[in-house]
Amino acid sequence: MSTTHLSDRPATTPGDTSFFGHPKMLASLFSVEMWERFSFYGMQGILLYYMYFTAAQGGLEIEQGLASSLVGAYGGGVYLSTILGAWLADRLFGSERVLFGSAVLIMAGHIALALVPGIPGLIAGLVLVGVGSGGLKANATALVGTLYEEKDERRDAGFSIFYMGINAGALIGPLVTGWLQESQGFHWGFGAAAVGMALGLGIYAMGRRRLPDEAHHVPNPLPAARRTRYGLIFVGIALVVAVLLATGTVNAENLAMSMAYAAIGASVLYFALIFSSNKVNGTERKRVVAFIPLYIASAAFWALFQQQFTFIAVYSEEKLDRNLFGWEMPAAWVQSINPVFIIIFAGVMAALWTRLGQKQPGSAVKFSIGLFVMGLAFLAFIPLAGDGKTPLLALVGILFLFTLAELFLSPIGLSVTTKLAPQAFHTQMVALFFLSVSLGTTLSGILSGLYNPADELPYFIGIGGTAMVLAVGLAAASPAIKKLMGGVR
Repeated sequence: MSTTHLSDRPATTPGDTSFFGHPKMLASLFSVEMWERFSFYGMQGILLYYMYFTAAQGGLEIEQGLASSLVGAYGGGVYLSTILGAWLADRLFGSERVLFGSAVLIMAGHIALALVPGIPGLIAGLVLVGVGSGGLKANATALVGTLYEEKDERRDAGFSIFYMGINAGALIGPLVTGWLQESQGFHWGFGAAAVGMALGLGIYAMGRRRLPDEAHHVPNPLPAARRTRYGLIFVGIALVVAVLLATGTVNAENLAMSMAYAAIGASVLYFALIFSSNKVNGTERKRVVAFIPLYIASAAFWALFQQQFTFIAVYSEEKLDRNLFGWEMPAAWVQSINPVFIIIFAGVMAALWTRLGQKQPGSAVKFSIGLFVMGLAFLAFIPLAGDGKTPLLALVGILFLFTLAELFLSPIGLSVTTKLAPQAFHTQMVALFFLSVSLGTTLSGILSGLYNPADELPYFIGIGGTAMVLAVGLAAASPAIKKLMGGVR
């Protein structure tokens, strides 16, 4: 049961256009997400190198293939933890409080990475950042959804603007941490990530009371009589995980695959809970059915896109010609290329969707275009296969295709999920979308292990071709999906 006094807070009205034609509170959420992404992508930009670089280079000397799979598993774990954040928001505290607490955890995790040396600091930092980022992700997205009415045509454009804030942080983060890593060492880079998160937390704290009433609402309060039962369930899950780790059943070598199975199992369980709930009506149930092919397409997309932090990170360090006028650019700076394009083109796409209004393509068609272009990006590596260094401009062009694909799928995925969500499962439906990202991110680490520098073509053709076939199938199914959506675009 929520104890928040809603009457103290002014609601956002449909006519609020004070932030570039959008509700004023979009600016506050834009800010907290920007700084959270600064810290997250700043850390992620140097994480793989920290794990596999030699001790002389300041690294932990973990085998490169294993390090890549662990980075994928960590990324998958971040999105998997959205389940916990979403459940706490929907059943106990509401999205706004969970978001604030999650931001505190993220800051603590970056501090641990900066100050605690070796494997203990790595584990403590990644667990805190992972759990915190999972809680913040689903709830920040849900809070943006509260700023718009269901049929407000500004909705997709608003999510695109929000997504531009995400990528402003993603641009600056690797530039700062990558430079600090090469000039001062890895722990200085992690420290910069902690400072960025502290700034985001402070800015958000000053404006959090101006969010609309719905942001503080607990959609499906957990009865007090059932809280002990759920507490015991959580303790039981924690004990099972501890036993699996202690006995070596789950270890560094199979962690990525275990994370993939966990994401699949959690997704199946979530769909089953939603379909079986008596709080979900017939129209809402059909909308959840329509979401299933979008979930699959999203997982496939992220399995390719998130290889920026696995395959492309190693590719940038070992095969990319990073020489700029006699100076070698830090490899981590490659992670900022995609955000540059996002910042340039997210506003263009937002304006396009706003201008098209009812004439814009439906969400399923946008998904299929994004997945098709993502597959095309991997096929674009084919002319670069073989011996010799890859020109920086060639990789920039490929990452431009990554950007186009992302703009057609990721902000649209966030938006359509909030529109298709049953009332009683609002934030948890957003968590389902992030579970697709979890599965895809974990697979990005697993798939990167299949890349063979001596025989590159099968990798690029197999990965890119599969994505394009799935995209064509989704486009063919889009009329049926649109019908199930019941008026949602």
